[in-house]
Amino acid sequence: MLFTSTDFLYLFLPITVLVYYTFLRKSRMLQNIFLLFASLFFYAWGEPKFVLVMLLSIVANYIFALLVDRFKKKENKALCRALIALTVVANLSILFIYKYLNFTAGIIESITGADFGIAKIALPIGISFFTFQAMSYVLDVYRDKGAVQKNIINVGLYISFFPQLIAGPIVRYETVAEEILHRKETLDDFLNGFARFIYGFAKKVLLSNNFAIVADMAFDSARDGNEQFRRIS
Repeated sequence: MLFTSTDFLYLFLPITVLVYYTFLRKSRMLQNIFLLFASLFFYAWGEPKFVLVMLLSIVANYIFALLVDRFKKKENKALCRALIALTVVANLSILFIYKYLNFTAGIIESITGADFGIAKIALPIGISFFTFQAMSYVLDVYRDKGAVQKNIINVGLYISFFPQLIAGPIVRYETVAEEILHRKETLDDFLNGFARFIYGFAKKVLLSNNFAIVADMAFDSARDGNEQFRRIS
């Protein structure tokens, strides 16, 4: 689902805002649960099976952070560092498999002539964003930059929050740790956020989309010119 699509503008966003600010306004936990499921639905709109990758990331990093917090309180530095190393390896392994495995295998095959028979792996959208955010959560808990979350719902919300899920930016856990349970919404903040959304939407529709047409024409012309040059030579 794109932010400029009619599904998002006329259905998903209005319904999400309405439910969040009316029916659930008196319960922070219900708001967080609702935002988590809304974010997972948003992510699943394009390809539902990739939600399983995100859920794996949420569960794994939730457990890593709990273990890091537990052994940190016991002042077991060696085990904490081992868990941090395991966290980094596990998260980067997921990123490598989906983003770089085919690329790496292709290079090795071209050099050695081997054929690994690895099928083309589709790339989950936004995997870099939620992978590095998930690592940030565990690392910031280890560095005392944010409190560990005992409720997996809060971890899932931080990792999957839809406004920055597929386009960034990557949000450090320490910058939003307090906001998960103790954020304050005001009318001024809401209006400022709405204005920023409109500005960004206008730039995307009026500028970026039209510049993309010109850029595509330029690249297509360059490609056609190169092909004609090769035929002549």
